[in-house]
Amino acid sequence: MNDLVGLVGIAELVTNDPAQGDGSPLGLIPDACLLVRRSDSGAEIVYLGRDHTQVTRNCEPVDLAGRAVVPGFVDSHTHLVFAGDRSAEFSARMSGEPYTGGGISSTVRATRAAGDDELRELVHLRMAEMHRQGTTTVEIKSGYGLSVAEESRLLRIAAEFTTETTFLGGHVVPTEFAEDRDAYVDLVCGPMLTAAAPYAKWVDVFCEPHSAHAFDVDQSREILRTGIGAGLLPRVHANQLGHGPGVQLAVELGAASVDHCTYLSDNDVAALAASTTVATLLPGVEFATRSPYPDGRRLLEQGVTVALASDCNPGTCYSSSIPFCIALAVREMGLTPGEALWAATAGAAQSLQRTDVGRLVVGGPADLALLQAPSYVHLAYRPGVPIVHALTFDGPPTPAVA
Repeated sequence: MNDLVGLVGIAELVTNDPAQGDGSPLGLIPDACLLVRRSDSGAEIVYLGRDHTQVTRNCEPVDLAGRAVVPGFVDSHTHLVFAGDRSAEFSARMSGEPYTGGGISSTVRATRAAGDDELRELVHLRMAEMHRQGTTTVEIKSGYGLSVAEESRLLRIAAEFTTETTFLGGHVVPTEFAEDRDAYVDLVCGPMLTAAAPYAKWVDVFCEPHSAHAFDVDQSREILRTGIGAGLLPRVHANQLGHGPGVQLAVELGAASVDHCTYLSDNDVAALAASTTVATLLPGVEFATRSPYPDGRRLLEQGVTVALASDCNPGTCYSSSIPFCIALAVREMGLTPGEALWAATAGAAQSLQRTDVGRLVVGGPADLALLQAPSYVHLAYRPGVPIVHALTFDGPPTPAVA
């Protein structure tokens, strides 16, 4: 079997490398080709550019017939390990009931009741769904166990699917601790963290003073600092339901990402612009909760690095579609199609502190998504249409072309 796979007839190749192609942030190369080497450890890009002889002299290429290729999407915020259904909550919200975070407890009950094999199969199905829509890198949080045994179990299962695992024992306060919130914070920072840390890379917390179920700034700081002390890297859920201290806390602690960012003051934006913390926007949440959309244009114009992610979860956004998020960011958040694509690839990779994904370079992994369209603009131009899927190189001798 030839370990080289060549792709030609690429109408537009997005590399996210300004040193290539047109010199823009997307690093666009028209009439492009790719040469990929397969091995047991994965697929690596050997050549990308416009010299088709680099491909044709090494293998019988696959002609993509004028389709576009982009880096695989990086979904840097998901909650995939869960059981149960909250469609009734969604229906009630569409009838006017506000979102407060209280519905998470129903998912906790269903998830605790599910066996390992059931949860594992649910994650497998959700990951496959993502892959069919062009996502190749996924972060997965815990947060639906909220006990020592359950949080470590959810992270152990998540670690079977990704290296980007996040301990979110600080998701909400479970009902059994409703009368002693400080005792739950002590549990999160003590035995729960000890049990979860071997399976986690990140620590996260829902810092939201506008929710009776989430955590205030002092509790959030304690959870994050204790996680950092255990070797985990910080991320923060913040400023989703109203103005609050979460963004400032994220910057203070050097968090890689602060997620939601729906309500931001001028000081919040300035702090983000002066920091390395990425603002991860989750437009599917605003769509599913009828909440105001974050002002992505304001962030970009002030020099903030912006990422897009799905926040796929059973309560506030049961969608795994990054193309849907791209379309919403363009329509509702003020991003251009190019900015939205960059945010869902390179920006999201930066929020995970990854340099090996979210862009296409020689020597890097061949994490590719193929569009049934000649340009990346169609991701926003044709919302809701399944025009993109991830390419794989670990099966047939050539990637499938739909």
